[in-house]
Amino acid sequence: MLSPEQIRQHEERIARDGYSILENAIEPDLVDALADDLLRLEREHDVRPAKNDFEGHRTWRIYNLLVHGKLYERIPVHENVLPVVERVLDPGCLVSSLSSIAIGPDEKAQPIHADDQLMPLAKPHAPTVCNTMWALTDFTEENGATRIIPGSHLADASPEFGRQYDSIPAEMKKGSVLIWHGSLWHGGGANRTRERRVGIAMNYCAGYIRQQENQQLGIPRDIAKGFSPRLRELVGYGVYKMLIGHIDKRSPVELLGDERPSTMVWDR
Repeated sequence: MLSPEQIRQHEERIARDGYSILENAIEPDLVDALADDLLRLEREHDVRPAKNDFEGHRTWRIYNLLVHGKLYERIPVHENVLPVVERVLDPGCLVSSLSSIAIGPDEKAQPIHADDQLMPLAKPHAPTVCNTMWALTDFTEENGATRIIPGSHLADASPEFGRQYDSIPAEMKKGSVLIWHGSLWHGGGANRTRERRVGIAMNYCAGYIRQQENQQLGIPRDIAKGFSPRLRELVGYGVYKMLIGHIDKRSPVELLGDERPSTMVWDR
């Protein structure tokens, strides 16, 4: 378990550089159990690469991991990770997304991006997003370690999608965790090896990034079905800028029986 001083040091590093690495933060048995179970999920759900430039053409992703078993409940509350996130955001932070990312051989580098760049906020700004990457294998420059641009969270703009930028690999050993400010410019690296680079993206957002009243839980679904399309969107049955609020890459309006095809920003 991290000491208060260690937590403070990671907080200061994230404020200064935009990221920090918690070496050997996760128990080896948990790392191995997660890696094994992700392979099970890939088999049982016939998971395949999305085949777009953002999610990758040779990258396997599983979204919404909290619905796939008790094992995944250990991730958001891990005692070596959550305390650092709480210092970057605050103890009222929320789970934003929990997914796996397995970068396969011959995958190209992901475009450099910032995780908060769809939010219409002037930059730089206080962190509204704090994300983490759990290394279930070693992360090396050769196998696709996350590439980062230190200090870029202090820039006054987000990166231009598809443009090439100088970056460095966030190399770390299996069981380590990369934590970063949501404005940090970064992207998955290219995998030039014959093995997969496997990680879990445990992402958090500030607790104030939501409605004052919980519309989805407070309004019975059978009542929401009778709302006009615009009212459905206003109470949360929609996806902001084709990304924020999705469920397994689909619009939550499908829960109301609306089967219009969903398009995510990655597919544009």
